Order: sequence, then C-alpha cells, then structure tokens
Amino acid sequence: MSNNVAAIRGSVLTYKDDPFLKDLSECMVYESDAIIIMAEGKITDFGPATALKDKVPPGTEVKHYKDCLITAGFIDCHVHYPQTEIIGAFGKQLIDWLNKYTFVAEQSFSDKGHAREVSKVFLQECLRNGTTTSTVYCTVYPQSVDAFFEESEKLGMRNIAGKIMMDRNAPEALTDTPQKGYDETKALIEKWHEKGRQLYCVTPRFAPTSSPEQMEMTGAVWQEHSGTYLQSHISENKGEVAWVNELYPDRAGYLDVYDHYKQLGPRAIYGHGIHLTESELQRCYDSGTAIAHCPTSNLFLGSGLFNVQNAKKAERPVRVGLATDLGAGTSFSILQTLNEAYKVAQMNGYPLSAGHAFYLGTRGTAHALYLEDKIGSIAPGMEADLVVLDLNSTPIIKYRMGYCKDLDETLFVLMTMGDDRATRATYVNGALAYEKDAALA
Repeated sequence: MSNNVAAIRGSVLTYKDDPFLKDLSECMVYESDAIIIMAEGKITDFGPATALKDKVPPGTEVKHYKDCLITAGFIDCHVHYPQTEIIGAFGKQLIDWLNKYTFVAEQSFSDKGHAREVSKVFLQECLRNGTTTSTVYCTVYPQSVDAFFEESEKLGMRNIAGKIMMDRNAPEALTDTPQKGYDETKALIEKWHEKGRQLYCVTPRFAPTSSPEQMEMTGAVWQEHSGTYLQSHISENKGEVAWVNELYPDRAGYLDVYDHYKQLGPRAIYGHGIHLTESELQRCYDSGTAIAHCPTSNLFLGSGLFNVQNAKKAERPVRVGLATDLGAGTSFSILQTLNEAYKVAQMNGYPLSAGHAFYLGTRGTAHALYLEDKIGSIAPGMEADLVVLDLNSTPIIKYRMGYCKDLDETLFVLMTMGDDRATRATYVNGALAYEKDAALA
C-alpha cells in the first residue's frame, strides 16, 4: 500500500447514487476545478480547489491536469485474460468461436511462464485504458490463476479472478473433475482471497461444460467460503440456451440450473443475460445476482442485444455491470465499450445518455460487484483508483470538443470517439500506475 501523500487537480466527475433509479442531477457530482488528496491508498479529501488548496499537506505537489476529466477508475465486470492473444479473431457464433480459438489458446496456460507473460500484457493494457479493477476468467490450470494474482498484487490492483471449472464438452486438456475442481478452487481461495486487494471468484465456465456433479460441488465450494464471488455465463446465444435445456431437462430454464445448484446470490455475476425471461430477471433481482452487460462481444458474435433499460426497471432493478468480454470483445477500452452500449441501447429503442453510461462504467459496476463502498466513486474513504481522461486526445476530438455546449455533450463525445489514447494517467491505490507521456517517452 502506498504511504505517500499525493494530490491531483482538474475537473472531476463522480456519482453518489444510481441515475437509472433517481434523477441524474441527484446522482452525478461534477466539479469543474477540484482537488483530490490521497494517502495510504485511500482518498482523504475531495472538493472544489478553492476550498481544498489550503488543506494539501505542506510539501505535497498538486499535479494539475488541464483539459482533462478525472473519474473513478473504470471497472470491467467480465473479461477473459487468456483470450488476450486471440482478440479480434474472426468467428461465426459463440460455440464455433469457443472451439476454434478459445479452447486452443487456453491450453498454453498450463505453462506458468506463458500465463505470466499474458498477465503482464493484459494488466498493462487495463491500466493504459484506465481500467483499475476487472472480474477475470483465468483457465482450468491453477498456475494461470497464480500468475495473474501475482502480477496484479505487484501492481497494487484490486482484481477479482478464478480458475475455470469444466468437466465435459471441452478438450480433455482443459477439463478437471468435480473433485479436482473443488479441491483446486478451495486451495486457491485459501491462498488468494482477500490477500491484499485480491478477491477470489469461483468460476464454472458455463452450465454446458460442467456436469450436474460438478455444478453441485461448485455451488458447495462457493457456499462454504463467505465473501467470495462466483461468475459464469448465461443466455448469451439462443443456440446455447437450447443446448442447456437439452442438457438439463429437469430444470425450468437456464437460470434455474444455476439456482438449483446454489449459484445465485450476492457477488454472483453472470455474463450476457441477453435472452433472460422476465421471471428470470425477477429472480436475479430477488436474489441479488448481477448481470455483466457485454455489448461489444454481443455485437461481434451476433448474440443479441441486452436491454439495460429493461434489466434496471424500477419495479425490480437488477444489478448490472459493464464488461469488455475480451477477447470476443474487441477492445480493452471502457470508453469504446460505452460507445457500443449506446448503440445496443439505440437498437432497443432506448437512448442511453452519457451520464448514465459513465455511471455504468464506474459506480454502477462497483454496485454490481458489491464494492461500491470501496471503488467506483470519488469520495473520502474510498480506495484511490482513478483515471485522468484527456479531452483533447486526438486532433478531431480536440476540434469537436470546441463545439460542446455542456458536460453531457462533452461526455458523449468522449465515450463515442475516445479510446486508449484518452487515458492521460491512471492511479492505483493512490499511486501513479500509468502516464501517457511517460509511456511514449
């Protein structure tokens, strides 16, 4: 943990509540000229520069980011670090893509050296894009989890990750057994959960690749370790939904498979959820289960259009986080993911505002992960994970910004035209972890 006091200044955007449920003006906090003071990995003070400049400890340099916007670090709710090497690979649809690319690439992660190399690339790309926390799928090999957490720990990041569990419908080299999956998961939980800022996530890939016996043991190991996470996939593709119904004919539907095996509840996150029924969404709400919205990969694989407005409707607002879903998702950038989320919302007849979108990329995903008391907002006591976004990152963005009439338009241009080049700096645990100028030097 950083012991040094640091302070930064610039325009700041953060949230104190959910604009999908309350008026945006009540939820969004914007300061055109603010100071954020950080110490011991936490934000100690935040407010208008005029009020805070005399509170900065003597001898502390205040780094002033002009023509920038400071927000809480972006949070990625669902991402596969082993797929970094297959990002942008041509595929048909989900199952074909898994068999042709994913299952081939993941077999290399039996080599911890390879897993370490990819972990480093993945985490550096996260920082370069302003992402400070991710919920990560590793592979079936425990060493792929160790490599990821070791590199994450070195960087002081708060990440959530786990070993994939599969015992059928996958290459033999990528399968475990119900007992082996249970034992290896239990050992990894004991080794990594809450070690520093690391959090463990029990990770059955999805119902088709786990037998009923493995699903039972997966639910058991999660229930036995309070405070851990569980992640999987659900209702991404219509063919996948039909396959699950064939494999689990005694269950009422896809979500009911996970429910039957005690895999719903707080800190359970399911990727996609495009084709969930109304009763399934109600069950997600009742149980506190979250959905990871993966707009880029859903478009890339032709899976469908997740309706975030419907998922968060006031009568039963499901917790929804935003996700790149790399490598079916084609960018590490949360800004580009928001760009795709806007397009998906438009196709659903819902114009997602920039104010709502930036909430999803920060506090909204923190809420989906039950971490809104730690990350996703800028306020005293919160963990000091921040991103500084350059409002003039490309010549055309700089030109376009000159015609923006208000904050909402500025944010909209940033999320539709911005990408990794917009990340001026990323702070993790109160310390500078990435700086664009330094990276270019």
